[in-house]
Amino acid sequence: MMRARQPQQERSRATRDRLLYVTVEMLAAQGWSATTVAAVAEAAGVSRGAAQHHFPTREALITAVMEQMFDAMTSEASASATEFPVDHEARVAAVVDRAVAIYVGTDFKAALQVWSAAASDPGLRAVILPLEAKLARAAHRFTVTALDPDGEHPEAHRLAQVTLDLARGLGLADTLSDDSRRRRQVVATWTEQLAAALR
Repeated sequence: MMRARQPQQERSRATRDRLLYVTVEMLAAQGWSATTVAAVAEAAGVSRGAAQHHFPTREALITAVMEQMFDAMTSEASASATEFPVDHEARVAAVVDRAVAIYVGTDFKAALQVWSAAASDPGLRAVILPLEAKLARAAHRFTVTALDPDGEHPEAHRLAQVTLDLARGLGLADTLSDDSRRRRQVVATWTEQLAAALR
């Protein structure tokens, strides 16, 4: 009996994962209003009934997607500081690149769509605020530790927050057009200034 059930559970999990993946892609590319359970099911090649089995409402689908996205971004933000180079300049450059990576990409673009919708939806906002706070704490903790591994620089906390605010701004700038060229210039300039400030 268990052998027969296992493939069914695996198929069910694969269907759920596919729906979540397509939802993120659709939010990022087509926006909030286009991302309905029916549209996601069609794009995922899943029947509407199967989609509603996993996510009976749009709110359930979006909540699951946000939890998954924020878990992934929080995990990315919680990377061990020991992964980074010992050399000061190389370390600062790697930390800034990691901070920017948190906020540039499909997950962040999708999250922005939901954030915008949450501005006028108290229920959605209540779901997102704790997830966003968890991400912000993880990103700040990681950035401080990675920039100042010995915990000795008095400005490390402030400079870490500026780095993350800059990264978030670069992520916003990338939502309407490919901003990679200007972003590289901004990142290089900030990395140089940050390395000097922390030296």
